[in-house]
Amino acid sequence: MCGLAGMIGLNGRTVDATALERMAFSLQHRGPDDKGMYVNGAVGFGFRRLSILDLSPGGHQPKVSRDGKVAIVFNGEIYNYIELRAELQTLGHTFESSGDTEVLLAAYREWGTDCLPRLNGMWAFLIYDVAERKVFGSRDRFGVKPLYRHTTGDMVLFGSEIKAILESGYYQTRLNWSVATAFLLRNQLDVDSQTFYEGIEQVPAGSAFELHLDGRYRSWSFWSLDEIEPTHAQEPIEAFKHLFDDAVRLRMRSDVPVGVCLSGGLDSTSILCSMAKRKTASGHQLQAFSYMSKAYDESRYIADTIQWTGAQLNRLEVDPAQLIGNLEKVLWYHDGPVHSMTALVGFELMGLAARTGIKVILNGQGADETIAGYHSYFWSHWAGMIRKGQWCKAWKEIKDHSAVLGSDAYRTLLRATLPMFTDGISEFSAYRRLALRKQQRNLNQNGWFTPEFVEHLQPEKAVRNRFLEDELKASVRRDPLPLFLRIEDRNSMAHSVEARVPFLDYRLVTFLFGLTSDWKMHGPWNKYILRQAMAGSIPESVRMRADKMGFPVPGKQWLAAALYEPFQDLLAGREMRESGIYNVSKISKDLKSNQSGTKDESVALFNIAQFQMWSSRTHSAVTLPAR
Repeated sequence: MCGLAGMIGLNGRTVDATALERMAFSLQHRGPDDKGMYVNGAVGFGFRRLSILDLSPGGHQPKVSRDGKVAIVFNGEIYNYIELRAELQTLGHTFESSGDTEVLLAAYREWGTDCLPRLNGMWAFLIYDVAERKVFGSRDRFGVKPLYRHTTGDMVLFGSEIKAILESGYYQTRLNWSVATAFLLRNQLDVDSQTFYEGIEQVPAGSAFELHLDGRYRSWSFWSLDEIEPTHAQEPIEAFKHLFDDAVRLRMRSDVPVGVCLSGGLDSTSILCSMAKRKTASGHQLQAFSYMSKAYDESRYIADTIQWTGAQLNRLEVDPAQLIGNLEKVLWYHDGPVHSMTALVGFELMGLAARTGIKVILNGQGADETIAGYHSYFWSHWAGMIRKGQWCKAWKEIKDHSAVLGSDAYRTLLRATLPMFTDGISEFSAYRRLALRKQQRNLNQNGWFTPEFVEHLQPEKAVRNRFLEDELKASVRRDPLPLFLRIEDRNSMAHSVEARVPFLDYRLVTFLFGLTSDWKMHGPWNKYILRQAMAGSIPESVRMRADKMGFPVPGKQWLAAALYEPFQDLLAGREMRESGIYNVSKISKDLKSNQSGTKDESVALFNIAQFQMWSSRTHSAVTLPAR
């Protein structure tokens, strides 16, 4: 919900209201329903509102306390605002509005920075405490809602999207080559606080900060996966089911119609079936939005779920030429490249939801990273058991898995044992330097990029994921959840739709990370506790699916047919040849190999195409700097 912009002047610097207005205007797609400004000397807040709760003028932002001592600008939802408001009323607070912004402001006035652990929601906010002459800001536990920051001289800029900072006039565009090389050469995105823009960074998820107008600054983490205690529920399945249903219930709190993105998989099906148990506040029929590629047919599972819930199915019909035709627009909304063509499908799905009159969408982001939904997690699970000396248990699990998936159990056991001998090797800087050199040699042999560009690649950070729990923590903190949350936020807000993620209710995540790995991986099944909890609550055909799709697209086939000529035209452009980055003749050759079917280069080709399209629009001519 909404978009915010902030300008904080330090050491006597005052706010430029015109620049602040430009920043806020750049975010109008995030909030087409209302706008507002607050300027008080050195502090300025700009806002664009998407009305979800309290559709009256009482929901206007920025919101200033009646005594004028505190002001807030807030993007997100505090789902437990009704309960918090009742508690605050017993403490003497009164409220003029029925939404959550005023509740958040009162929570700060009552508990100060200690209000954060009490919040169940997604948020990015800035609060100006006039008496203390400081700005207090925070981003939710998982970073569902974005917040970017740039400091230049005596001015600190904030924005829900990077484009707000670009529009301020205080930032001169500079490409972050470290991020660019990691993307083009390693296919990495959003793995830390850096962005494609040098000097613009993300405020970390699960963090808070205080910025005093004299320049003093402190930041801290208010929540961590490492501090979670073991779960001791006597009936874990029932406990999980209760928490999940309550997470869905809270995220259905809305004064506008609510829908769901339905892929035919376990996560979105569980959400829709839970939603169907209760009436929506608006009284409208539940709306489900799906895209089904002919190459990845999930229609049977979706049909079973629609019959089970009685929801209205809205199918997205789109061709590859249309998707690529909208690529430049998608990249503008994202302020940079996306992870795959699947992101383009998500963009169109949110557009379909908006055209249907839906302003709130629930989806399954976060389930894979917290309940172990990716098949690669099996290796971490088995390797962890072997490290603990549980050889018999690991062997039984591997055999059960191989029997269902049709793999070689002995070969699987051997592969699962190898990490015992390589454990911790990546922590040695010498090893990482050797790995970097090997990777650079391979890239040079591949021939797509110039040696000068490959030299900009930096060593990867040390990774020590000894057990499944470590792997899941890394997935939540670094890769891939932050990327997927960014994709979901920009795609939805581009169409003025708010995306909500029940699986990232912090109570549910706390419960899951307190469980042993057996509740997530069990024999051939991933997401074991979710499958058990949904027995009788979702179609059995979906509950017992062993495969996983999401919203896949046949990128290889598209590049070989409808998209072949557009990509050829891109490679023939002067900008690519003069950038100092690419070996265009080799890329063109492999594009033809992709078309003939001898190679699948669809991911790397798409990455080059979108990076070149985005960078040429935002950075004029991109030319490789000297080392």
